[in-house]
Amino acid sequence: MLQPVIHYGIHFLGPLVIALWFYKPRWKYAYLIMICGMLIDLDHLLATPIFSPGRCSINYHPLHSYWAIAVYILLLLPRKTRLIGLGLVIHIIADTVDCSLM
Repeated sequence: MLQPVIHYGIHFLGPLVIALWFYKPRWKYAYLIMICGMLIDLDHLLATPIFSPGRCSINYHPLHSYWAIAVYILLLLPRKTRLIGLGLVIHIIADTVDCSLM
């Protein structure tokens, strides 16, 4: 019961806290861009079965691979891609925490 609350709390509240703290004048824009980081879950559609409650996403799905995570971290460096990178890294953190709680 606590695992989904923590997992989705990080997914939705993490970007919100960062948007309100660091991007206050444009927090809605920043939050929306970071929430779009959830689109990497579309790679779950490539798995069989699509959803498996005991499966860890990290390094299983292509957009959750270590190579992809390295790209997401690099996206944090340029100012133009920082919000996208933040959304993706927060997503990966949420999934990593979820895996550790399994």
